[in-house]
Amino acid sequence: MFDAGWYLTITTFARETPWLHGIFVAVTEYGVVLLAVAVAAILWRERRGEPRKAIWIPVAMVLAYLVNSGIKDWVVEARPCRAIQHVVTVLPCDGPTDYSFPSNHTVVFAAFTGAVFLLKRAWGVFALVATLVMGFSRVYVGAHYPHDVLGGLAVGLLIGLAGHLVLTVMKQRQATAT
Repeated sequence: MFDAGWYLTITTFARETPWLHGIFVAVTEYGVVLLAVAVAAILWRERRGEPRKAIWIPVAMVLAYLVNSGIKDWVVEARPCRAIQHVVTVLPCDGPTDYSFPSNHTVVFAAFTGAVFLLKRAWGVFALVATLVMGFSRVYVGAHYPHDVLGGLAVGLLIGLAGHLVLTVMKQRQATAT
């Protein structure tokens, strides 16, 4: 892989920083739970504000996950911990049919980021930071190449930001119907 060197640099950094293991394992293992809590909080808060924009958040996340699963099944890229001999990872390597490209964790976080950005730009900045931390954690623990994370970031952001197009079309149709 073209970025195997970066992957090895990050996994070597991980091996040399055991004091960070707990942080990045927690991010990679439980970040999705915190993301679900954030989605629920946003939906609750926006029930009287911008409900159409808010409902796009979980829709974008599910759609991104489904699209990403199709891409993974089409690309069929082995996880780096399976493809690179003698690599030491923080977490055990996933099974041989759990493919690497693009990163599911990153794609779901990135879709959240894009959709949240449409709702409140300031929130989108915080969401982007969380997405980048999640993506880095996936390489740090040894689960993904950097390009898996970048691919997940691209797919997720595109789908999350597509909500702007969807909402614009809906508004135009609503305006012409009245």
